[in-house]
Formats: sequence, structure tokens, C-alpha cells
Amino acid sequence: MPRIFYILTITLGIISCQPEVSNELPIIGDRVGLDGDSIIHFIRPFSFINQLGEEVTNATYEDQIHVVDFFFTSCPSICPKVTKQMLRIYDHVEEEGDVRLISHTIDPKRDSISILKRYADNLEIDHDIWHFLRGPKEEIMEIANEDYFIAALEAPDVPGGFDHSGKIILLDKAAKIRAFCDGTDPESVTEFIKNIDKLRNSYE
Repeated sequence: MPRIFYILTITLGIISCQPEVSNELPIIGDRVGLDGDSIIHFIRPFSFINQLGEEVTNATYEDQIHVVDFFFTSCPSICPKVTKQMLRIYDHVEEEGDVRLISHTIDPKRDSISILKRYADNLEIDHDIWHFLRGPKEEIMEIANEDYFIAALEAPDVPGGFDHSGKIILLDKAAKIRAFCDGTDPESVTEFIKNIDKLRNSYE
């Protein structure tokens, strides 16, 4: 079974196993081990560089809700659609102060700091609210597949050279995954924005 389909199968299984909680978002990825102990899922510590050339780590987002996607600037397929939806989310949360957006490039070889800066500038966003991050390709792929449950891999036969998911991920202030949406589907993103509001309200 190709790895991308394996990752998607695992992701769907994890989501489907979450209990339904009224007015509360599930925590995705936490599970019970064979010995009965809780296995806590978390996003591993990272250190990447943003579009301003600044180091960005987990501590950068302490006490912030995160909205995360994976993309590359030369993507000829789904990335422009996902970025358009991320911009919808940005417009919704820009004035809130407790939500940050993160876009990880999966093509750091071509996506230099200057290219990411130009891409962000063209979106006319606040660079403090939305970070476009680059780092070692192996680390980006690992964090996508293993931590965020997002399929991403090099695929020479695919236009652009990468096969990846268009999912957008919502993390709470403890960096735990709380929701996904299909970033190519505006209706899915509309529901996702409602989940952002629901998560924000849970802290009040």
C-alpha cells in the first residue's frame, strides 16, 4: 500500500475513534495503549526559520491557538486553493490576538527565505500572525506525516514533484490536535472556522 494512502487510513482511524463530546472538540491522537496506559500525542519540539529569517520554535507559539498547513510556493495543484482558505481563516482571526497561522513548506530547496517573504508579502498579511516556515526537508516530512498526520512525500511523477494533503489542522494552546478540515473545500473550512471559535470560547 503506498505510504500516502497508509497515512490517510491511519488519520481517518484516529479521528473516527474519538468520542463525541457535546460542545467540545475532541483531542485527536491521544489513545490508550495495550497496557491500559494513556499515550499522549504531541507535536515534537522544532526549530525552523520564518519568512523574516527569524528562528521559530515551539516556544514562539506558547499560549497560542495554532492553525497549520503544509504547502510549497511553486505547487501547481492544490496549494493555491488551500492558501486562499488559509487567508479566509487569517481574515477571521486577525484581530483576535490568540490565534497564529503556520504554513510549512515541504520544498525548502526552492522555497528560500526571500521567496517565502515575497509570497507572504503578496498576501498582504501581518508577518507576526502568519509564519511561513522552512527547515531541513527530512524534518518537515517527519513532522507532517508522524505528528500532524498529514501525508507528504516527494513524488517525481506528480506535477510539482510532491504528493501531499490539503488538510488544515487546528491545535489548541497545549499544541494538541483538535480538528482537521479539507483546505480545498470552502464548506469544510467554514465548519473549521466555527471550530476555531469554539476552541477560543473554551478558554474564556
